[in-house]
Amino acid sequence: MALVEIKNLRKNFGALEVLKGVSLDINKGEIVTIIGKSGSGKSTLLRCINALETINEGEIRIGGKRMATDMPDLREMRQKVGIVFQAFNLFPHMNIERNVTLAPVLTGKISKKETRTLALDVLSRVGLADKVDAYPEQLSGGQQQRVAIARCLAMSPQLMLFDEVTSALDPELVGEVLKVMEDMARQGMTMVLVTHEMGFARNVATKLVFMHQGRVWEQGTPKDLFENPQTPELRSFIGAAA
Repeated sequence: MALVEIKNLRKNFGALEVLKGVSLDINKGEIVTIIGKSGSGKSTLLRCINALETINEGEIRIGGKRMATDMPDLREMRQKVGIVFQAFNLFPHMNIERNVTLAPVLTGKISKKETRTLALDVLSRVGLADKVDAYPEQLSGGQQQRVAIARCLAMSPQLMLFDEVTSALDPELVGEVLKVMEDMARQGMTMVLVTHEMGFARNVATKLVFMHQGRVWEQGTPKDLFENPQTPELRSFIGAAA
């Protein structure tokens, strides 16, 4: 059984149908990269996986359990599915240790006495253990995004979702964030990424999904899709991104 099962997912915003029957399986340990033009439904799909959006039709299951905004244990399920956005969303009045450990403390995963150990552990995984006492304003954009990733790791998720996490960064900062994600991939984290970073999609992903007009247009290995696209839409997209 796949870790994530998405079946015939439909999502409307008023009269606009954004997702038009999306079906996709994600296995444990896979690195799934979703590519496509703006407006193709990529980010909406991620938000539906984490139940940040109410779906109109279809079903999402994570670990065999239905994921939906109306489920009674939604908060517990969301702890298993971390999501990192373009915006860092760090609390400016809290130091990095508190930013990273606030959610584990509030949810009872750890006690306040354990925060330092946890913060140093997850920050070391993103190369920022030396910033544990710093404040967000003292960090670069790339460092803040790496803290946002560490904050998700602190909840020990089964699955991590990344929504264009490098798009708000200056070009010279993109590499440091991508390196952290590559390290996570090597450590076996199941990841779903919406990205325009074609090099990452080609070299790190285990599955590539091309979305177009609210549908999964093509999916397969990065090698197959980059070297032998089956549709003119994907050929055009790859050509424009080259």
